[in-house]
Amino acid sequence: MTRRPVIVPTAVVLAAATLAGCGANQEELQQWMAQQRREVQPSVQPIPAPKRFEPQAYQAAAGVDPFSTQKLAVALKQEARQPNSLLASELNRRREPLEAYPLDSMQMVGSLVRQGRPFALLKVDNLLYQVKAGDYIGQNYGKITRITETTVSLREIVQDAAGEWIERTTALQLQESAR
Repeated sequence: MTRRPVIVPTAVVLAAATLAGCGANQEELQQWMAQQRREVQPSVQPIPAPKRFEPQAYQAAAGVDPFSTQKLAVALKQEARQPNSLLASELNRRREPLEAYPLDSMQMVGSLVRQGRPFALLKVDNLLYQVKAGDYIGQNYGKITRITETTVSLREIVQDAAGEWIERTTALQLQESAR
């Protein structure tokens, strides 16, 4: 026969006695709580009434929209009237199809020489375009100045931090296709 340890029944009896002792003072605790409720009065400050909101009419609705394309077009035309403006010749010419796309959406995918003139193949929106020196691409009045086997060089007309129109050179590099 196996002998049961005496520790387990003793622990159970001790736990029951402890719990019984907690319940004995419950009536006294209830009396103390009732007395505290009667004696202590909360001092809560009343919440002030909310201030009445008076809406203001929007006064600038009749003004000129700062992002208006008409306003921008007028500013560009005024700039073009300046005698030494870089934009003067650009605004008076017909825009080419590739000027509707930003340069970062274009990829140079190849080059070829036809009748001694170099041409580049540009991929835009899954369509191929053949361009030559003198063509315009990009949204910053980019004019192609030179085409090599791996590069399309162009000059763009952009505004600097002071708002002056300046020329900058940039290039599109031949993109190797990853298969």
